[in-house]
Amino acid sequence: MSGAGRSASREGPLRDKTRPSRIPKLGSDIAERIVALTMEAPPGETTHWTGAAMAEAAGVSVSSVQRIWRAHGLQPHRVRQFKLSRDPEFVDKLRDVVGLYVDPPAHAVVLCVDEKSQIQALDRTQPGLPMKKGRAGTMTHDYKRHGTTTLFAALNVLDGTVIGRNMQRHRHQEFIRFLNTVERDVPAGKTIHAILDNYAAHKHPAVRRSLARNPRWTFHFTPTSASWLNAVEGFFAILSKRRLKRGVFRSVADLSQALGRRQAFGLGALRRQAQAPARKREDFAGIEGDRQQLAFVGQPQLRRPWLGVRACFFRHPISRSRF
Repeated sequence: MSGAGRSASREGPLRDKTRPSRIPKLGSDIAERIVALTMEAPPGETTHWTGAAMAEAAGVSVSSVQRIWRAHGLQPHRVRQFKLSRDPEFVDKLRDVVGLYVDPPAHAVVLCVDEKSQIQALDRTQPGLPMKKGRAGTMTHDYKRHGTTTLFAALNVLDGTVIGRNMQRHRHQEFIRFLNTVERDVPAGKTIHAILDNYAAHKHPAVRRSLARNPRWTFHFTPTSASWLNAVEGFFAILSKRRLKRGVFRSVADLSQALGRRQAFGLGALRRQAQAPARKREDFAGIEGDRQQLAFVGQPQLRRPWLGVRACFFRHPISRSRF
């Protein structure tokens, strides 16, 4: 007997021979039956199949059901929502808005304008604990409400800067007041193309009359049920995730001040270049806003490939105009 044979014989009692499982493998007919049942509505007052319910109906284990679902790409616990626009001018409006993103007019500023209403000043009932090794930071589930505010914002799609202003309400009067703010901050000699959704305040007769008296402005409305075309929605999403979601605000004034002193924003309106000539300003509808305003100026750090719009990641405040 060779050396290899003697070594194998000595290790024989220490190594068990591979043998088939006591439980036979599931046949293809069982897998086909589970897939067919998954495509049908479950019995009783339920909306979708679960692994345990399917295992009981098919007479197999939950792990077998999950393995079959995974092999066939089935996820009955998930659902994707959708919304189709019924705007008869959807294609024309889509091309209009996307055209402003990818090929803006010369000597013009393209602004995505919208409002984030009902921002709540929420205070926690107890202070949370900071994060440490092996434990996430804590925050109480219950909270105290101290009022709300509305943030009007205009995102410049060319460089990612934002003009913002806090107001208590979001009627057409406040919208016109915000347009006055933008009118003062955009440099002279540039036309303004504003992309907006179909909110009623944006189409109020008073707003339309103001536009007729100020040819510098042009409104471009997104299709109905398609506000995702407005790039300022991305700014609002980042603001909610990075500042508002975990914020603690003891008053509306505290909330407004927090938005202004946040490291991601700079306090102060966009300023004209010193060499820009003075010009006569025509306020919308003659309504002068109060002097309390928050204008957020930031420096974009990332460029998104979608429609060539820069993402609104801001770090350092900028005090001079970037138009």
